[in-house]
Amino acid sequence: MKISLEQVGKKFYRHWIFKNINFTFSSQQRYALLGANGSGKSTLMRVIGGLQAPSVGKISHAYNEKQVVENTLYPLVSYCAPGMDIIEEMTLKEFLKFHFQHKKPLMPITEMISLMGLEAAADKVIGEYSSGMKQRVKLAQALFADTPLLLLDEPCTNLDDKGVEQYQVWLQRFAANRLVLIASNDRREYECCSIHLDLNSWK
Repeated sequence: MKISLEQVGKKFYRHWIFKNINFTFSSQQRYALLGANGSGKSTLMRVIGGLQAPSVGKISHAYNEKQVVENTLYPLVSYCAPGMDIIEEMTLKEFLKFHFQHKKPLMPITEMISLMGLEAAADKVIGEYSSGMKQRVKLAQALFADTPLLLLDEPCTNLDDKGVEQYQVWLQRFAANRLVLIASNDRREYECCSIHLDLNSWK
């Protein structure tokens, strides 16, 4: 996956969140999006992933040396963020079966549940989970999908130290050949990233 941004900017009402971004994200690289709270990290990530439109500028996605048409981008992108919705009325098994009807899985669902350490809760509705358990589910649905683009926004939110270690292991194991973007202010989340981008550069 290769993503090119040309003069990209985003504003809400009259306030520019970021502007004049000219940058190319290259396949199999890991990028950290850094900046203070409110600097636009999450917004830029959603724009890059096609989840929001930029106010100005152009974004192009290429996969296997072919341009990706906008309405065919979704199966190529995995996304995890603290505020994203998961279907809490479903059990974990039901949710994973539903999600992976739309994304290609890297492994069987039983193996995913085992890696999450949630075998005992697999038949409980997700709404009964703790915040840390829900975050593991959000990470799993992103990391365990066979997609060339992985977008992680503050991925260790609500995780304890053991959960952070698990996240780091998953990232090394399941994201080696993907384009990875991590929006964070926590070094534990982005220590794997060789390229750091400061949002203050695009104000």
